[in-house]
Amino acid sequence: MRTRQPRRTRPTRRRLLAMLGAVAVAIPAGITALTMHTAEAAVADTISLHLTNNTGRADPVYVYVLGQNLTTGRLGYANASGEFTAWNGGANPPAPAPDVSIPGPASGQSVTIRIPKLSGRIYFSFAEKLKFFLTPDGLVQPAPWNSADPNHDILFDWSEYTLNDAGLWINSSQVDMLSVAHTVGVTLADGSVRSTGTMVPGGRSQVFDALASQSGGWAGLVHTRADGVRVRAIAPGKGIDAGVLSPTVLDSSITAAWDTYRSSALTVVPFANQPEIIYTGRVTGDAMVFTDRSGATVATFQKPSTANVFGCDGALQAPNDAVVGPIARTLCAALNRTTLHSVSTQPDLNAAGFYQEAVTNIYAREVHAAMVDGKAYAFAFDDVGNFESLVHDGEPQGASITLDPFAP
Repeated sequence: MRTRQPRRTRPTRRRLLAMLGAVAVAIPAGITALTMHTAEAAVADTISLHLTNNTGRADPVYVYVLGQNLTTGRLGYANASGEFTAWNGGANPPAPAPDVSIPGPASGQSVTIRIPKLSGRIYFSFAEKLKFFLTPDGLVQPAPWNSADPNHDILFDWSEYTLNDAGLWINSSQVDMLSVAHTVGVTLADGSVRSTGTMVPGGRSQVFDALASQSGGWAGLVHTRADGVRVRAIAPGKGIDAGVLSPTVLDSSITAAWDTYRSSALTVVPFANQPEIIYTGRVTGDAMVFTDRSGATVATFQKPSTANVFGCDGALQAPNDAVVGPIARTLCAALNRTTLHSVSTQPDLNAAGFYQEAVTNIYAREVHAAMVDGKAYAFAFDDVGNFESLVHDGEPQGASITLDPFAP
């Protein structure tokens, strides 16, 4: 089943605005109204987005700018000039959406468009245009992990961004899948560019090959088209949904972590800039109960399933609050990185110790290993400890996406 917009946002990594309904890029907590006010004059209503195609592929590229207008709350799309138009119409069953694609750059070329203040996605597809659909209440976005989705065999990917009065946040994302190697960047006031998401040479193939060599269903995450092109690797949670990965693949690791804290205490210090905020967790039965420094119970989590860990949802659902959400995010990150059982103060910031167990999130391990700077969004709360492929600036002069060379 395809997902539609508005949809449940990924268990949102950190956001400025709660429950936008659109696919929101991560925004660090702690951005205040004062910050927004002081930055307001510095952020234009639209900024340039420089798109470069270094793939070496002869296919035409199609670009889409989709999201939620942060002033009106309406969902829609932007054209190459940055003009926003709200979606209208729609039907049940969903009707084809109008073609809102923007011509992208040919290989070896660049184009510049404008992007408006939105929270949403910038899609780019090769050879074929993406198929979007409208219902009366939103946009049906591609869900290519579903073999019945009309975009299943199209080579495409996306970056996520939020542009508002406090600046630009733009990131690459592998939370749902890895398909097209690409770098995201923000141009600073001095003309320099801060970027992330660049894969090592051959990194895309490196991830696919590593998954293909793994037993236990991990190879099933890689989708190969009939013409032999490896189109994408889907995230393990999507693999469970698609029936290609066991829904118990992390169960032994989760059990080991839960059992560790039956006889000892887990310490969670969720905010690096507020080390005095400390929560203590202990397991009784199947529940991990957290207390604050006064001894008052502040959060309780039932033992999560493998799917809960990959999705950072269900038993690990993180509300957009100041207590339960931050603890849930910390637990989710530690369980994906398989450090919860061995590191009793979380979050653990030692990346060298991540994914070292035999039972771990192998997809996340391989995605991070293939990044030049080690940064990626391989699961929803990969930003815990700042290990995400995100760049931000409060006075952005422009943004960039570079489609990097890759072998299909």
